[in-house]
Amino acid sequence: MFTLFFMDLGRKILSFMYFFGGLASLTAQTVYQTFKPPYKYGHIVEQCRKAGYDSLPIVSVVALFIGFIFALQFGYFMQRIGSEMYIASLVALAIVRELGPVVTALIVAGRVGAANPAELGSMQVTEQIDALETLATNPVKYLVVPRFVALSIMLPLLTLYANIIGILGSYLICVVKLGTTSSMYMNMTFSALFYKDLFTGLFKAWIFGMVIALVSCYEGFNVQGGAVGVGKATMRSVVFSFLMIIAADCFITALFYFIFP
Repeated sequence: MFTLFFMDLGRKILSFMYFFGGLASLTAQTVYQTFKPPYKYGHIVEQCRKAGYDSLPIVSVVALFIGFIFALQFGYFMQRIGSEMYIASLVALAIVRELGPVVTALIVAGRVGAANPAELGSMQVTEQIDALETLATNPVKYLVVPRFVALSIMLPLLTLYANIIGILGSYLICVVKLGTTSSMYMNMTFSALFYKDLFTGLFKAWIFGMVIALVSCYEGFNVQGGAVGVGKATMRSVVFSFLMIIAADCFITALFYFIFP
């Protein structure tokens, strides 16, 4: 029994190391190919549309309700201690520093992180990627780089948009429900935020975008087993993207606010 346990543990450790080794190799190739001409601007614009514009409706709804929820939660507590004026500051900091970039990244990881391995995995299964190589076309340059660049650009923009919508949702609750004046809410919001808060959130979003692109493309390139393999790769892509986003968020937060405050 213990032998089987350690054999299974060893296989999982090796699989984990193989995953990160392959991901590191794909990252190096992608960064190199990104700065190597020719540049596929048309493909990049198309991926920007898929990753950014098509995600706007769900990002808008989620960000608005996050603003509602946090304003109500903070409002319930702050009213008990007579500090309603600080609701705006707390919500703004929570959204700009953490909720905006993380929730937006999780939404995009659920959409694009599932679409990329499904698309690339289908190409892998039907040997279309092998066909690209026979035509002297680099699959990383043709398939990965446009997704990598698009997500690196669009996720910070989506995060900035989500920040605005979330703060707007909080504004509506505070002004309409909690009796805060519009001018006070805006003053407390802008007085609480610093450039470092905005920069940190957008930097996180930039890292998260690259993580989603690389993990999803890696899983798509390594699909095995036909349609079943495509489904498993899609599931792994979303799960690993979520885990790496949370881990990266923890590391970046510690880096900016504790190691280099």
